[in-house]
Amino acid sequence: MQTFYRDSWVEVRLDAIEYNINQLKQHIGKDKKIYAVVKADAYGHGDTQVAKAALDAGAAALAVSLLDEAIRLRECGFTCPILVMGWVRPQDASIAAEMDISLTFFQEDWIKEVKNLDLANPLKLHMKWDTGMGRLGIRSVEEMQVLLKEVQEDERLILEGIFTHFATADDSDAAYYQEQQKRLGEMLTEFKALWQDQVNVHTSNSAASLRYPGNEEDFVRFGISMYGLYPSPVVKGERQIELQPAFSLHSRIVHVKKLKEGECVSYGATYCATEDTWIATVPLGYADGWIRRLQGIDVLVDGKRRPIVGRICMDQFMIELDKEYDVGEQVTLIGRQGDEEITADEVAAYLDTINYEIPCMISERVPRVYKSNQHIVDIENSLSTNSRKMM
Repeated sequence: MQTFYRDSWVEVRLDAIEYNINQLKQHIGKDKKIYAVVKADAYGHGDTQVAKAALDAGAAALAVSLLDEAIRLRECGFTCPILVMGWVRPQDASIAAEMDISLTFFQEDWIKEVKNLDLANPLKLHMKWDTGMGRLGIRSVEEMQVLLKEVQEDERLILEGIFTHFATADDSDAAYYQEQQKRLGEMLTEFKALWQDQVNVHTSNSAASLRYPGNEEDFVRFGISMYGLYPSPVVKGERQIELQPAFSLHSRIVHVKKLKEGECVSYGATYCATEDTWIATVPLGYADGWIRRLQGIDVLVDGKRRPIVGRICMDQFMIELDKEYDVGEQVTLIGRQGDEEITADEVAAYLDTINYEIPCMISERVPRVYKSNQHIVDIENSLSTNSRKMM
């Protein structure tokens, strides 16, 4: 097992990943299957470790955004179905076919270029429908007809699935969601009239999976909530299922000093002590993803909230203490100490963003410690030459 030589680390609870998937399985029913969404290094949690935990818990397939992400999973030994949900260059489709990776398509020119490739293996495809997200996908039955004809003409192409994405499934106002559902239903009716073979339909993201489990589909895509975070305050308030956060962020005090009244801290001297004050230095900074805008937010020391003071540096920040602490005292930036907890939601609110962004922004420079039932099962340190474990 790898190790690391710094006093800052992320803990990822793999048992929480498994718990959240089991909660969703009970909620949506046994007939629906789950795509575990592990794009962006599993939202900053670690793709291979999370993928294994998700599959062990009953997820049927994996979904990513980039072909590179899918190839990495294959090279790490994953043999389950893998879908790339983003756009892939048509000339790279042969690599996907060779590695049994399913691709997303929605453009006539794209499919024609793919058909000109020398495909040694069948290429599995998922057609993306834009029912209102306005991002990727076909927007009309006419486009669908053209693409289906192109696929039907080439036996090397396998239409494995169709999918869409809801823009407001996590919103209190369901009007736009219902409009997307209406468009989806109309397109599905036309599709079934044109295509007789069985395909997998997947439309629900985490929010729709939790709020509208009755949707007619074969798969749901479990992303943010697999990691124990609710997609929005609305969904969190409804609490259709209980989730357990998988991600926490920790460091340790490396230096303690007492400032005299009037002495200042960090670049720009934005904080000056108004009285004699204990100050601690913590070895984590904006190069690790703890960005400068987090100046002033609380962290936990000895189960108590203490504020970050002065500007956050590239590799360090300072906190104001209530008393003197020893070097080595643990500091929790996200997570629980005693009765106090700082959540990803709180950090997101401080930054005026969404909780999705918080684990994603913590860089690979911060080692990941993987636990299951409080036992360390893996450590990943991107700065190590053996940083990526193969299954």
